[in-house]
Amino acid sequence: MQRTTSHEALKAREAHLQQLLLLGLDGDDEAYRRFLTLLGAHLRSFLRRRLQSPEVEDLLQEALLAVHNARHTYRREQPVTAWVQAIARYKLMDHFRAHARHDALNDSLSDQAELLADEDHQAQQAQRDLARLLGHVWRAWCGGRVKGRGKGHQRADTFSLAERIEIFYNSNSLFYLLKS
Repeated sequence: MQRTTSHEALKAREAHLQQLLLLGLDGDDEAYRRFLTLLGAHLRSFLRRRLQSPEVEDLLQEALLAVHNARHTYRREQPVTAWVQAIARYKLMDHFRAHARHDALNDSLSDQAELLADEDHQAQQAQRDLARLLGHVWRAWCGGRVKGRGKGHQRADTFSLAERIEIFYNSNSLFYLLKS
């Protein structure tokens, strides 16, 4: 796969941007204006690859302002694009954080049909599944045991769910069954 921009072109762009920034830092207003113009095109491309939103231009302005405000932190021996992209990444993360907070607090309620379409039956399903599971475990564990003595005895599989849970809890047999 061939790169769209050659390594030499990237190095030339880096050197040109660095030269313009250094001239701007030394007081050349025209060079600094050209630096911000070229940097704007570079950052716009950088941000568009990471953000598919009409807010790219707003974020670009914030990043350029942050570069301008932080220009005194630039070290002459470091690459300009790495320094600028670090600033742009922080602005992008701030943007994502702000929108995540905003989206979480402002869920749209415009589609009431979707909001009220289905009821949540998970709790009922879980209770039904647990009762079925306990029934199977109980029948396997009890075999032919009976409840009570004498004439009015009852088969073990007719115990109520609450009785089954109580017996399991008291005898600690559920722990034994789950452990094995």
